[in-house]
Amino acid sequence: MAAFDQCPYSSICLPATRLPRVVVIGGGFGGLELVRRLRRAPVQVVVLDRNNFHKFQPLLYQVAIGAVPPDAIVAPLRKQFRRATNVVFRMAEVQRIAPEERKVYTDIGAVRYDYLVVATGSATNFFRLEGVQRHALGLKEVDEALDIRSWMLQNLEEAAVTCDAAVRQALTSFVVAGGGPTGVELAGALAEFRKYVLPRDYPELPHGEVRITLVEGAERLLTHLPASLSAYARHVLESLGVEVRCGVLLQDYDGHEVRLSDGTRLYARLLVWSAGVRGQAPSGLPAEAIAPNGRLYVDDYLRVRGLERVFAIGDVALLECADYPRGHPMVAPVAIQQGRWLGRALTEQVRSGQWIAPFRYRDKGALATIGRHRAVAVLWGRRWKGPIAWWLWAFVHIFSLIGFQNRIMVFVSWVGHYFSYEKANQVIIRKFIPALRHRHTRAAASVPKEE
Repeated sequence: MAAFDQCPYSSICLPATRLPRVVVIGGGFGGLELVRRLRRAPVQVVVLDRNNFHKFQPLLYQVAIGAVPPDAIVAPLRKQFRRATNVVFRMAEVQRIAPEERKVYTDIGAVRYDYLVVATGSATNFFRLEGVQRHALGLKEVDEALDIRSWMLQNLEEAAVTCDAAVRQALTSFVVAGGGPTGVELAGALAEFRKYVLPRDYPELPHGEVRITLVEGAERLLTHLPASLSAYARHVLESLGVEVRCGVLLQDYDGHEVRLSDGTRLYARLLVWSAGVRGQAPSGLPAEAIAPNGRLYVDDYLRVRGLERVFAIGDVALLECADYPRGHPMVAPVAIQQGRWLGRALTEQVRSGQWIAPFRYRDKGALATIGRHRAVAVLWGRRWKGPIAWWLWAFVHIFSLIGFQNRIMVFVSWVGHYFSYEKANQVIIRKFIPALRHRHTRAAASVPKEE
């Protein structure tokens, strides 16, 4: 039987080792890539995540509209580390970091580290809009995608039986806040659902009554792309019947009425908020290391400001440099490249005590799909739009999924939808109750104390 060393403050047990211990908080794109690079390094890697799976976040909106099943975009973390003898996974909620003790405290105990990597990603930023936070849904987690799907279908079922025209209008009105890739892709998917699925499944609902509105505070959509591609995206959405409102801010939402900064009021029973994200920095880190948007200031070696052996990668890391004075974009390619670089850097540091060249991000482009056969992309220094961009988007996302089975599941789903114009998962597995929308939040547990 293998020997174990047990933390005296908790129940966490880890395989005994004399190797330096690298604790990685988060199994997202950055954390997963980092662990892959450390599989053959002379270290013990301990991965902590509140879920036991990695989610492919770019396709969450497809789960929300029923285009793909949720298990097609998640991959069990233990399966990813199955062949790595130096990797240990523990499903745990991190409560705080104690840099002075070199320990991470979780809801199942504490773990000591020699090197700590924070890869906790980002959360929905509601910008202190209490009504929006209380009544709208973000699209960052699988639970939220399933809730959006259930909520949308429940509204349609209720609209099908109500005789009140005003109530039916609110039930069949969907508002998406945020004109970035998530908002644009979700609005386009909802428009196609209205066009192809609604007439068949809900013949009692007039097609013209279903209203989809996309609200963006900036003057144009997809501000990270060239203006010509933004204009094309808006044109496609409007041709699909989406009402696009740029240059206005969403100020409040009470579950029934959306208030915009220009005085407009929209009556809708479903609001999806994708208008902002913020870093999810764990507590315990020094205040001077945390930016106003919740991200962690890091240097060119991805070290957290003021801490020698604590690193941050992915959405939670804020690296201000000449090319990105406000930090790198909070997207998967940045996290993957940072995880890959830090894996090499830590391996070299442990083996020789030296650092490799500082991290530099290589922007490989961006993509966003708008609807069937229509997308925009900037790849290899060229701009693409229309069917070619759509095929590029599909190819990149299929091969970016983790696991052969997931790729097959998504590919089969897409092929079926392409020829049948159907969405496969228009079922309400669990009823969504807005008043209980925080029911999945874990209760705060006390930090284990030294006896």
